[in-house]
Amino acid sequence: MKTIEVYILGGFLGSGKTTLLRNILKQESEAGRKVAVLLNELGSVSVDSGLIGDEVPLKELFDGCICCTIQDKLEVQLHELITENDLDAVYIETTGAAHPVEVLDGIMSPLFAKRLKYKGIITVVDLLRWRDREELSPQLRQLLSEQIQHADFILLNKADLVSEMEAAKLIYTIQALNTDAVCLLTEFAAVSLISLQQMQRKRHNAHQKLDVHDHLHLTAVVHTFEGAVAHSDFEEWLRELPETVYRMKGYISFTHSQYPHLFQYSYGMPMYMNEMVKMPLNIVMIGEKLDQEMLIGQLKALEAKADR
Repeated sequence: MKTIEVYILGGFLGSGKTTLLRNILKQESEAGRKVAVLLNELGSVSVDSGLIGDEVPLKELFDGCICCTIQDKLEVQLHELITENDLDAVYIETTGAAHPVEVLDGIMSPLFAKRLKYKGIITVVDLLRWRDREELSPQLRQLLSEQIQHADFILLNKADLVSEMEAAKLIYTIQALNTDAVCLLTEFAAVSLISLQQMQRKRHNAHQKLDVHDHLHLTAVVHTFEGAVAHSDFEEWLRELPETVYRMKGYISFTHSQYPHLFQYSYGMPMYMNEMVKMPLNIVMIGEKLDQEMLIGQLKALEAKADR
């Protein structure tokens, strides 16, 4: 079964995300690739769906942000997209109020995480908005900064509306927040698909192991358990986790129980719920610059210990 690439398009309200999406879809169509789109609107009426051609499979989420109120709906919509269509990639356009960690958490369901290949966050920054950010509330300034910090590729959009000297100053402040992301000055969010894909190849270049770990921001690590683990051993493993593991969710079989447990973990706090049916024993770990080999190795060791 082939894996489907997943790209998150982020950025503040009005920065140019939908224009970027249309540019990408045109190029994907010319390349002969089959892609789908998931749009998240804060209101109850679609504004952007009419801008996307009928030939592109589309799902929409209304009345809330992926990150807080509509995660369950998102899971259903994404599952339908990937099961009803033979896709190469899915593009998820988030609301301007979305936080990248929450969005990635929303799309990486343990039920189908093995089918998805998370490729990164492309963030669009409106240079005028960034220049005048002091006019925003402290909360919105913080959100704007975090959208930049977690990006893998940053489009510094509306470059035609600022002077070259102003653009240079603004780029400097953005790169100070995120030294690893590729930054590109754009007008009307014009970017070549090839440059986005080259960015991905750079990030996944196995020969530059240290470079990869330095470059990756948010990472999603998926592990499938072969069997049960001891609850006490698993709790001890949780206590030793690095602080950069922000979220986990999945289904775990414990040695003391006949059925698996739904497990959720957020910023150091675990939660368990007993499931009364058999579920795929996948766990998804989301964090920053995670050592995938080490984490999966530790979980396999817990299984081996319980099996003895």
